Amino acid sequence: MNFECKRLIRLRSQLKEGRRKRYRGVLLWGGVISVVLIVVYAFLLPSKPPLSPPPPPPPEPVAQSAEEAEVHVIEGRVDEKGTLFKSLSGKKVPIQWIDIVVSNLKPLVNFRKSKGGTYRLVSNEKGELVKFTYETGPTDVYEINKGPDGYTAQKVDVPVETVLVKVAGEIRSSLFEAMDSAGEQDILAVEFAEVLAWEVDFYKDVKERDRFKILVEKIYKGKEFIRYGLIHAVEYQGAEKAIKGIRYQDDFYDEKGNSLKKAFLKAPLRFNRISSRFSLARKHPILGGLRPHLGTDYAAPMGTPVWAVGDGVIVSSGWNGGYGNQVVLRHANGYTTYYGHLSRIGPGLRAGVRVNQKQIVGYVGSTGLSTGPHLDYRLAKDGKFRNPLKESSPAGAPIAKKEWETFQKIRDDRLNRLEGDASADSLRDSLPSEKEGGKTGGTTAGSALSR
Repeated sequence: MNFECKRLIRLRSQLKEGRRKRYRGVLLWGGVISVVLIVVYAFLLPSKPPLSPPPPPPPEPVAQSAEEAEVHVIEGRVDEKGTLFKSLSGKKVPIQWIDIVVSNLKPLVNFRKSKGGTYRLVSNEKGELVKFTYETGPTDVYEINKGPDGYTAQKVDVPVETVLVKVAGEIRSSLFEAMDSAGEQDILAVEFAEVLAWEVDFYKDVKERDRFKILVEKIYKGKEFIRYGLIHAVEYQGAEKAIKGIRYQDDFYDEKGNSLKKAFLKAPLRFNRISSRFSLARKHPILGGLRPHLGTDYAAPMGTPVWAVGDGVIVSSGWNGGYGNQVVLRHANGYTTYYGHLSRIGPGLRAGVRVNQKQIVGYVGSTGLSTGPHLDYRLAKDGKFRNPLKESSPAGAPIAKKEWETFQKIRDDRLNRLEGDASADSLRDSLPSEKEGGKTGGTTAGSALSR
């Protein structure tokens, strides 16, 4: 009995222990499965984004300009002795584009006389040429644009400003040095000398401390100085004489209305210096001994143009022994001029042909008995040689009586400006107009000039 009771108690406790182990196993596996499900849920199922304000609507599309739509720009320069075709080819520009550019610019640009320039080529995202700009000078700008009907070319209207200024200086060594000291360019010295070419010899007459004044237009593109315009008045104060010139209808006159233009120029070319003056006894540089030198030698670079000093008719042109290539002109009133040692003679110049003052008759050389490039210039009157530096020539026609009143107004205004201490800023009012029919070229004398 006791044995049975103990056995029953032991069986019951074993059953309870078995149930507890099964329960713990169920709990353990349930926990493992729960963890696996959580991991799967976290990593495999998409998560919901956090709540946030809705994004703003996309911006409206903006139309692009031709410049904004460009995808490729080619810029380059044409050398002075180069060509636009060669430069574009060197930039790997397609031949069909080069053909478009050249054919459209040809009616506008003289490529034979063009001395280089800069260009800018623009293509779009479709690989099409849409714009080409070619600049051969500050105011010489050309554009080609692609439109719905093809390509069109035009010269761009570049705005410029004309300023009337007074330039003054004092000569220390030369007119060129004095002009440079005044802050101006050599070309103004040349243009000033040409105005007075019939009155002042800028070798013989120029001395230290001589003074000059010029009333001249200066043309600007923005702040960039481009070039000089018209000279309206000049004054030269030398030790021996003073001369004033006022521009009127493309010619210059003194205060009394006498023309500054005369039958003969003081010199037959633009020169920098004169190598030997007129002399009746000069040692010849090649033949030796004292020989008359009945002319004036003008030293100048080889090829410098030689002008006729006055209107005339060619007596002879060609080789003349020691004078080399020579041109001889016959003028009115018994005058004859001679131009020797020329490198070559102007085209079409033969005996009997008429020439005008400042027309090119040849080019400086060293032909014949010559030691270096120069012009041998001689002048004769009635068959006798005269000193060309001292010879006076007949003056041109003075101001006509019917023009006198208009000329006086122009003269007084120009001289007041020339003599005053006015700067460019005070010259903004317009100049008095010349009588209709007077050519002024470029900006007219009646234009408002301001800076």
